[in-house]
Amino acid sequence: MNIVLLGAPGAGKGTQGDILAGKLGVSKIATGDLLRAAVKEGTPLGKQAQEYMNKGELVPDDVILGIVEEKLASRDAAKGVIMDGFPRTIAQAEAVDDLLSARGSRVDKVVTFDVPDGELVIRMLGRAQVDGRSDDTPDTIRKRLEVYRSETAPLISYYKRQSVVTSIDATGTIDDVAGRVESALADL
Repeated sequence: MNIVLLGAPGAGKGTQGDILAGKLGVSKIATGDLLRAAVKEGTPLGKQAQEYMNKGELVPDDVILGIVEEKLASRDAAKGVIMDGFPRTIAQAEAVDDLLSARGSRVDKVVTFDVPDGELVIRMLGRAQVDGRSDDTPDTIRKRLEVYRSETAPLISYYKRQSVVTSIDATGTIDDVAGRVESALADL
């Protein structure tokens, strides 16, 4: 079972992806987490990614897709994956479709997380304080929301053509949202 969680930065994809991966016993692909780990470790990939992340820009596809391909080929992805915030562009979605197809699989469901912009900003500023994330500044947050709308939001139409999209209200408590995610996946 392969599930994509889509939504603006701060929409709760990471939290819900962790919950869902635990419930389903599948691996979670969170490219943001993988990239932040590479930055923290100071790897060449991490240094390259840091430049883009500090500007609120997307890390180039070739870097991201290499990480995802390795993850999909791993043993812990055999039962499927939860993709948290990835793919982010149509080109990435097409590449993921190709990677999954080569393994006799596909994206089974896409859950979009709907949250008003004001709440997204509050969530991300709070996350910056708690987690010490340097990539969550007011200017960077605005830039990330712009990038999301121009480059990632079109994925909703892409996946609607595959009849796999369900949108949920991602406001409220973590448990409320988890219940909505679970309901969105009830047909799988």
